[in-house]
Amino acid sequence: MTLSKELARDLLQIKAVQINLENYFTWASGMKSPIYCDNRLTISYPEIRKMITNGFIEKVNQMNIKPDVIAGCATAGIPHAAWLADKLNLPMVYVRSNPKGHGKGNQIEGESVVGKNVLVIEDLISTGGSALKVVESLRESGASVLGVMSIFTYGLRKAKTNFDAAAVQYESLTNYEALIQSLVEDSNLHKDKKRILLEWRNSIES
Repeated sequence: MTLSKELARDLLQIKAVQINLENYFTWASGMKSPIYCDNRLTISYPEIRKMITNGFIEKVNQMNIKPDVIAGCATAGIPHAAWLADKLNLPMVYVRSNPKGHGKGNQIEGESVVGKNVLVIEDLISTGGSALKVVESLRESGASVLGVMSIFTYGLRKAKTNFDAAAVQYESLTNYEALIQSLVEDSNLHKDKKRILLEWRNSIES
């Protein structure tokens, strides 16, 4: 079994991914969705978080340019960035969505990223807006952002458009397609529900 499919099954098992076809969830972007992915739950499951860390390590090993610093997106990306940075023996920072409203007003916490190759870790990507705000902050602080890695992505065309416009590479350990496939293979998704989920996806992509 591939990591993508295994992780999708694990996310379903711990109810990090939930489906509600009657009352759609509202994402931070304001978009309505029949699926909600809360990867914060993964921090409570040691075997799953180890799988996620090892998956990120495998992707880092495939990179032509290796990171000097691992950056976690606040808040859900922070623990996974910390575990990855620890395994790679690299410095870590985390980035808020906005500068802190008191003290030094920092948006980036940790050592200076000036002139450093930084890899950004996010928990999930929908439209990409949150991760790209982190990328912008890092670039403004003098970092060279190598890309963004996430646990899960819906694979929306809007995300690809946004990342392409910002000239940022991104990839995820698992995705919407693997999720649907796992549900079908495990007989946990009635064909009518599958149709609704695919129609929702197609409506977003149109």
